[in-house]
Amino acid sequence: MNILEIIEKKRENQELTKEEIEYFVNGYTEENITDYQAAALVMAIFINGMTKQETTNLSLAMAHSGEILDLSKLNKIIVDKHSTGGVGDKVSLVLLPLVASCGVAVAKMSGRGLGFTGGTVDKLESIPGYKTAIDVNKFVENVDKIGISMISQTLNLAPADKKLYSLRDAISCVESIPLIASSIMSKKIASGAQKIVLDVTVGSGAFMKNRKDAEKLAKEMISIGKLADRQTVCILTNMDEPLGYNIGNLLEVEEAVKALKGDMPEDLEEVVLELGAYMLKLAGIEEDIEKAKKLLVKNIKNGKAYKKFLELVKNQGGDTTYILDLENIPKSKYIEPVYSKSSGYVYKIDAKKVGKIACDLGAGRKKKEDKIDKLVGIELLKKVGSKVQKDEVIAYIHSDNYDNLEIVKKELLQTVKIRQEVAEKQEAIIKIIE
Repeated sequence: MNILEIIEKKRENQELTKEEIEYFVNGYTEENITDYQAAALVMAIFINGMTKQETTNLSLAMAHSGEILDLSKLNKIIVDKHSTGGVGDKVSLVLLPLVASCGVAVAKMSGRGLGFTGGTVDKLESIPGYKTAIDVNKFVENVDKIGISMISQTLNLAPADKKLYSLRDAISCVESIPLIASSIMSKKIASGAQKIVLDVTVGSGAFMKNRKDAEKLAKEMISIGKLADRQTVCILTNMDEPLGYNIGNLLEVEEAVKALKGDMPEDLEEVVLELGAYMLKLAGIEEDIEKAKKLLVKNIKNGKAYKKFLELVKNQGGDTTYILDLENIPKSKYIEPVYSKSSGYVYKIDAKKVGKIACDLGAGRKKKEDKIDKLVGIELLKKVGSKVQKDEVIAYIHSDNYDNLEIVKKELLQTVKIRQEVAEKQEAIIKIIE
């Protein structure tokens, strides 16, 4: 067996065996296969696609290319949640303490943001003292002790995926359903999850721009889950406009805390309750989805979800001063209002463009090594469907740079589209695929 034969076979649109896929993944991880050889195979996969069995074998090979997190000592069903990314996506900050308060063990390894999509780790680290880089044994101990721990990816999980993702980006082969599906599922399998709930975002601020591609990706990941003995549910959610109102690290923490106290934007609530209900179902807490949602709402109203978030932050070294009193949250140097130039109804807020504006302010990274500014971002006051009067404040820009404020205001005004006709509010949940 050699890489040239494998490249030729895929070039001719033939199905690769499990052994051939493992040979490629191991050889590339160990640098016995060159970048240009891997690029040739990836391009052949991009053009010809993969069967469900091939995609599953690729996922498993990448998952086993590094360490596998063993959570069996917890003696609990572990349900993991993953989002394909978006703008204003603070779902994990609200959802995971909420489901933990219902008795589901939450062992969550999250990533950092890159580009216009924010990362959960960056948001958690904007809380002073919160430690995301902790020992794996401590991570498991925390879950056992208080039922939840949220950390950065400290293990060498799926190193083959990291290499292949960088390569795909460099040769313009990112938008491949089998390669996206295997990338996501390899990390979920490596992180020790037995059951998985996936938030597949759809729209301008998402990886999948249209419903057709999102459904195809969801079905592919569910198929991988079945073949890998991982029960998987995919929930397609709307990312044509930002989720909630705040975009930016500490701004999103503030919105998440308010949500846990019961002041939750409608679209964020829909997503949190839908994902949470399926997490409770997979964990065996409540079979009926509507009853599961009621349990989640109950734990928001009685304060258990908020208390669990406080417990999480305190247990990982975070300063709860911000959480206990949001007035203590520091603000950026300049908070500039953005006024509407016309009256009417908001019919579009381009999530991708808003995300890029926030990124340019310093809330995101353009390169992995970039440092983020935890204070900056955008605070929207309107959603699609909202009525707007001329000269009404529709947003606030939080910035530490006075020189570019006028440019940013102009860009944001171009992003929020207003017309005379009443615009329908967008549905947050598009489809459930099991």
